[in-house]
This record gives sequence, C-alpha cells and structure tokens, in this order.
Amino acid sequence: MKSLERRFRNIQKRCPFWSSFVCFYQAIQDQGFSRQTIHRWFNKLVEKDDYHKAEKKALLKHLEESVEDTDDNKKPPQIAC
Repeated sequence: MKSLERRFRNIQKRCPFWSSFVCFYQAIQDQGFSRQTIHRWFNKLVEKDDYHKAEKKALLKHLEESVEDTDDNKKPPQIAC
C-alpha cells in the first residue's frame, strides 16, 4: 500500500464521519506529494459523490496550492475529529 493511501485509510478509520475529500486533504498535508501523485490518488480515493464534477479542476488546483503553501513554512491547522 502506498504511503498516501495508507495515511488516507488511517485518517478514515480515526474520523469515520468525515468525507473522503476531507480525509484526502488531511492525508496530503505536509507530505510534499507531487502534482501527479495528488491527481492520481484523488481519482482513486475520493468518492465521486463528495464533489460536483464541474468543480473537480478547481478542487485539484486548491489541493496543489495547499501543498505548495506548506513549503513556505506555513503550517496548516491540524483538524481533530
């Protein structure tokens, strides 16, 4: 199992009432995943019902930017379930 998938599954177990998108967002924080990795695993892990198809591009852009922001030593808040 890949590290992003493992992190995602662990978060899902700890926070069963969170949507798959929120779990994915938490899984990629502070991990330095590439754009390609984020896109690939987003398609595999995030349920299609968690977002509107027309918003997918904007969501992926936001995820990419949130990962880039952490490179500037801006720590995103860790959300507790």
